[in-house]
Amino acid sequence: MSLLLGQTPKLCLRKPVFVRASPPLCPNGSSSSLLQTPPCSIIGADPCGPALGKLVIRYANECHFTHLEKKVPMDLVYNDTTEAMVTIGSSHGWVATLKKGTLRLQDDLNPAASDSDPKRISLPPLVTLPHCQTQIVTNVAMSSPCPWEEDCVVAAKFLGHQLSFCRPGQPNSQWINVRIENPCFFSSQVMFSKKHDMFRMPGSGGHLIGSWDLRKHKHTPKLQELRYQNLPELTKTKRELLNSCSTSEHLVESQPTGETFLLKRFKKTTEIIDGIAKMKTKALMVFKLDEEGNAVYTEDIGDLTIFLSKSEPFCVPASSFPGVVSNYVHIFDFAEVGDVSLAKCHSDCTGGAGPFRYGFDAPYYIPPQDIQH
Repeated sequence: MSLLLGQTPKLCLRKPVFVRASPPLCPNGSSSSLLQTPPCSIIGADPCGPALGKLVIRYANECHFTHLEKKVPMDLVYNDTTEAMVTIGSSHGWVATLKKGTLRLQDDLNPAASDSDPKRISLPPLVTLPHCQTQIVTNVAMSSPCPWEEDCVVAAKFLGHQLSFCRPGQPNSQWINVRIENPCFFSSQVMFSKKHDMFRMPGSGGHLIGSWDLRKHKHTPKLQELRYQNLPELTKTKRELLNSCSTSEHLVESQPTGETFLLKRFKKTTEIIDGIAKMKTKALMVFKLDEEGNAVYTEDIGDLTIFLSKSEPFCVPASSFPGVVSNYVHIFDFAEVGDVSLAKCHSDCTGGAGPFRYGFDAPYYIPPQDIQH
């Protein structure tokens, strides 16, 4: 069983290392040369005006913070509930906000995006299905990093029955609302599978995966039952610890290798401050999924590194970004930052949560971004 370590890897690079991405085709048919930024996390913003701040990030292959000149709205980094606008998730570097029943996508927190010409896309007003709610959002996922493209689909999962889809790039776009009857998906997080060309969600407990293809089974999801294999032997103490934890399940797809992983995260309340419970990750288990529904426990994901935050989870080949350590899972949450080495399966269950212990209003990992070179 892989457990949360007490410190991050000792990596200190002077500046982020950018890698060359596969050259895409330009509209005129010629190729362009692109560089990719390393994955990064949103740390905060240095105030530089009444409503603006300069973005502070941490690249995954560095151990220090990077203070950018990029100016961003402070209310995206530090949620101000008095303004009735909150950030509710992130996908492909886009942050989703919710205000007065309208969801909006913004690229302000993307370090590779322009601060002089930020992209902000308002989606149609949300429509709440009978006996559902659209005020509490579980997460947001996108089928591509270009929401203005006609085929791009945005999915918003709300706590409870409702799952909603929208194609913001189409004229007169409207929400397609799906009512989920199976309660095991009520608190699930949605992700987009490029491999299956569908939105997918793991059910609570990790026994089912639901897949939604808007062209085939919009209201009746395709269900896959999982069969767990190669489970580790646990001591009585570890079993009791896991049984006392709150669990969540997360699907992550590796596009370079075509693999799909299911992460089971175990969290436990460590303290209560002003009536708010502070939870810390006590254990993390990773399973490799196949098309037959087998979920095989693994402590080795090869060259991959997984990033788990309030963004749509993603993974990258570590060798593509010098300084990023392979076979790791990086965790970034509102009150917790840490790194899990999957190889160190015998680490103490009571290990710390990493060197950073202050709160974050925008705990998002931003995946690698293309930069025109």
